[in-house]
Amino acid sequence: MIKKFIFLITVLFLVLIPLKAQDYWNTHIISIDKNKNIEKKLLENNFDFLMEWDNKVYFLVGLENFPKLHKENILYTLETYNFYPYRQREASIQGGVNGDYHSYGELERELLALQDSYPDLVRVSVIGESLERRNIYAVKISDNVNLDEDEAEVIFIGCHHAREWISVEVPFLLGKYLAENYSINSQIKDLVDQSEIWIVPLLNPDGLHYSIHFYRYWRKNRRYNGDGTYGVDLNRNYGYLWGYDDEGSSPNTIYNDYRGTSAFSEPETQVIRDLFAQRNFKALISYHSHSQIIIYPWGYTDQATNQDALLDQIASDMSGLIQAVNGNVYEYGQAGEALYVTNGDTTDWAFGVYGIPSFTIEFPPVDKFHGQFFNAEEEIQSIFNENLPAMLYLIDWSIQNSTTNNNSIKRITRQPKEKVIKKNNLLVLQDSMNWQPGQNKQDKQISAKSQNHKTERLNPLEVQNKIKNSTKSSKFSTPTKKRLTKKI
Repeated sequence: MIKKFIFLITVLFLVLIPLKAQDYWNTHIISIDKNKNIEKKLLENNFDFLMEWDNKVYFLVGLENFPKLHKENILYTLETYNFYPYRQREASIQGGVNGDYHSYGELERELLALQDSYPDLVRVSVIGESLERRNIYAVKISDNVNLDEDEAEVIFIGCHHAREWISVEVPFLLGKYLAENYSINSQIKDLVDQSEIWIVPLLNPDGLHYSIHFYRYWRKNRRYNGDGTYGVDLNRNYGYLWGYDDEGSSPNTIYNDYRGTSAFSEPETQVIRDLFAQRNFKALISYHSHSQIIIYPWGYTDQATNQDALLDQIASDMSGLIQAVNGNVYEYGQAGEALYVTNGDTTDWAFGVYGIPSFTIEFPPVDKFHGQFFNAEEEIQSIFNENLPAMLYLIDWSIQNSTTNNNSIKRITRQPKEKVIKKNNLLVLQDSMNWQPGQNKQDKQISAKSQNHKTERLNPLEVQNKIKNSTKSSKFSTPTKKRLTKKI
């Protein structure tokens, strides 16, 4: 018997989805109990897999497909959704095709404009092309930006997954923030002067274009797989233990986590592979949504790496810094132990091959039914604001732990060592609203000028404790920080 629930979809969709995109009033979300045979049947009938959660599997269903469910006698739950209350947004500051979110063309123009405005600090490079021949851009920010100096290099990557629009905006805003504040904030100047900061805000431009204009839930790139299906999950296509098992990625083209025909089969992941081969990165963050968590390797197994204590400490520090801004708790932990297993993902590859601290940060919302991938436009700035201290922290950590031509931690072997038992040490944050990289004085006002996003004062984005010049990250924490402790 079909469970009947009131299905509430608010006019938020009209805010977040262009009118020329698919009509989401006619798209609903159902859940079924985990059952491989039923899942296979639904996928073969072109039902769109959305997520797996608490032993249930969720699919997107158009109105025209409900008769198929009834014909097959498939029991499902029509889910109830309570999205953010509708708020009439202000006229788009950007005024583009996608509101305050960037399309590929809009991002391209803004990146080049940023370079024109700050030619001594910002260099925009084409580091490769997507499958459909769109440029993939990297932004380098440093003093003497046109020189390769012996300085710590750190990289921030956005938009492996097309529907995660917020993952484009946050790294893009980091680039703007660093450039705009370099001359007016001594702390930012110190960070930029001692490092080379690389930002790839949009790794999957083809998928983003498709998500904006045709199908909002699209996740993969736009590879035609030769069997009527499209797309490879770029975050399952990296070379470290690619295809390790069929739980952490799928060999089936119809699945959203389809890993491709081989490691680095996709031009988008090849771009990151080649960039790493040319640089000497000390740390990485790959941005995603949604879940409001910070996770680190290993993803392919629940066994810990031989650098688990270090990764856990950095994740804990970043979680505390984020929470200090708006009070939002980003749980943290090892991906394969506390969340779910993945293989062929960015962070396992960066850590497994290059031995650098690598993190996935999933932006809000934490509630799977509270907006999902669809952050309201007015939340872009606040999500950036709360993540900014963690970004600055990782840049500074890379500086403090950098040695010329050597990675900051020893390269690891293919298989992890025995699992490390972790202790949940809660360290008291003395003053979460003040931050200095390597010093204790404060710059009271940090301006966030922006031509295309709301201007806000970011004074309370700094933490007072000095970051130690050692492989130990600074001891930032809050009493209410929370580690991921169970499968979700």
